[in-house]
Amino acid sequence: MATVTRENIGLLNDKITIKVAGADYLPSFEKALKNYSKQANIPGFRKGMVPTGMIKKMHGQSVFADEVIRTVEKELGNYMQNEKLEIFAQPLPLATEEAPKLDMNNPTEYVFDFEVGLKPAFQLADLSKEKMTRNKVTVTEDMINEEVNRLQVRHGKLVDRDAVSEDENVLNVTFTETDANGNVIEGGVVKDNSFLVKYFAEPVRSTLTGKKKDDVFNIQLNKAFDEKEREWVLSDLGLDKHDEAAAAKFFNVTITKVGLVEKAALNEETFKAVYPKKEIKTEAEFRNEIKEEIQGYWDKQTKNHLQHEIYHVLLDHTKIEFPESFLKRWMQTGGEQPKTQEEVEHEFPTFVNQLKWTLITDQLVQENNIEVKNEDIEAFAKQQLFGYMGMGMQDEEQPWIAEYITRMMKDRKFVEDAYHRIQTEKVFDLIETKVNATEKPVTAEEFSKEAEKHQHHHH
Repeated sequence: MATVTRENIGLLNDKITIKVAGADYLPSFEKALKNYSKQANIPGFRKGMVPTGMIKKMHGQSVFADEVIRTVEKELGNYMQNEKLEIFAQPLPLATEEAPKLDMNNPTEYVFDFEVGLKPAFQLADLSKEKMTRNKVTVTEDMINEEVNRLQVRHGKLVDRDAVSEDENVLNVTFTETDANGNVIEGGVVKDNSFLVKYFAEPVRSTLTGKKKDDVFNIQLNKAFDEKEREWVLSDLGLDKHDEAAAAKFFNVTITKVGLVEKAALNEETFKAVYPKKEIKTEAEFRNEIKEEIQGYWDKQTKNHLQHEIYHVLLDHTKIEFPESFLKRWMQTGGEQPKTQEEVEHEFPTFVNQLKWTLITDQLVQENNIEVKNEDIEAFAKQQLFGYMGMGMQDEEQPWIAEYITRMMKDRKFVEDAYHRIQTEKVFDLIETKVNATEKPVTAEEFSKEAEKHQHHHH
């Protein structure tokens, strides 16, 4: 009978020794040889009629080695299952001084050593004791006005004007590259564009009032535009936005059209254009809808921020011990590509953090019976599809949508990714309920600063 013994060789690190004798592996070796002779194709013999002795001569040694190893692996698997060993990764073969010499002509007792890294037992950090803040961004009248204005412009119509009279005028222009004296450069850049008068820097803007169609003025890019607009204009002209020489180029600007966007009126027609699925009759209802959208956007940002903080608290305050030397050896030899000692040392902190988070998540999932069901994954696929298409959930009865979902459910990678994301979301929704967070009203600026600080701190 095979024997299996186990001893501790380090923190959460055990050695498992398996001894197998002839009686454990010889019957399966004989059987494997017989099967081999039935399958073998050897010239001069009918299929299935090759003598076992001949097969043994030709292939015996490799079949023998395979069967011994297979027997050992089976014993190891059974032992781990019966002992309910919770281990990291796979058992690693331990190189012993005397590696067993497998010889079919001398079947004897063989000893194999493996080492395993054991999963630690641990206590989750107690979130109810942590001081946390749930930010609530206040949506101001200014924020609503700005969005109303943006939507009025977006749904407005462009009307021709005779001459430039204000910063909001739209100019259609042609850029033609010149030298410093305004002479057109042969083969230089020529490009049409369209933008608002206010995109020009102040010194140029003040000279544009009264200019009409077909008027030409000369500019140097770095003086005519402030940094943000300049980068955009350079890119549009096909020039490198970081190139100072390009920014110093001169251009003739020919006005081909002067216009002004007449803002859309705040009436039912505009409300319908912005929110086709809603029945909005009054400006007050329209503003309210916009307010809810802005609030929804910020609520999502603040929720992500809180969850990010919870993640760090759980990670930093849950004490877990790891079989470090085993994990480092496993990283070196157990992956697809062997790694050097330096690579392992460099990657280890990140690797252990990920491992720690996986253990924390597994524990939360088990303790709270968090399940991801098929319908969760189907709903996720549908939501993703509608996101891509920019559709509302109202159009969901169409047959092609059901076909798309059926197809996605057969895609293993999609299902695994979706499963993982939904599980993470459910875990976070759960841990958020365990937190005593004080709600704190903040302005959008304050919250953005806070979130920025947080990001820097963790990079």
